[in-house]
Amino acid sequence: MKRLILLLTTSVLLSACANQTPSHIALNPQVPEVQKQTSSHQTLAIDTIDTRSANFIVRFNNDDNAAKLVSPSEAPRKQIDSLFREGFTNAGYQIGSSSAKHMQIQLEQLLTDVTESTFGFEAKSNIIINVIAKNSSQELTKRYSARGTLSGPFSADFATLELEMNKLLGQLSGDILNDPELNQFIQQ
Repeated sequence: MKRLILLLTTSVLLSACANQTPSHIALNPQVPEVQKQTSSHQTLAIDTIDTRSANFIVRFNNDDNAAKLVSPSEAPRKQIDSLFREGFTNAGYQIGSSSAKHMQIQLEQLLTDVTESTFGFEAKSNIIINVIAKNSSQELTKRYSARGTLSGPFSADFATLELEMNKLLGQLSGDILNDPELNQFIQQ
């Protein structure tokens, strides 16, 4: 009898562990291929801020029930700051805090909405980054966005959502780093 109770208790505990879903998404955006923009080693100050109203990056919508919210495992602001610092360095700029040329990168939105049904899921991702570049006499503000839709059978798994978000972040950062208008403004 004791063995049966022990076996049942162990089975229940193991099944509870197996049903645990991850509670965080690990973003790992890679620096995209960047065209060399300058060879004069101009100094550029970069400041990255997160202006989103909430910290979660994935929302599993569940009809009338409360949505399940998933946070990033690391602050997106830090990851995006590192990505752009490396990207602008690859483009030929020197990154420093004391420069007449300043760029503020604002993370406005980073969200994937997931809707699951009996037959599958649909995930809609939206990323918006505002860039405010200033030189000694002018200011340039540009808004960049990337959208993606992903669907499939069964339910959405975290690895697939991570890949999609990282892909969109890579595309969007490539658009910003290689933007001729932005680079021309920085070099004035």
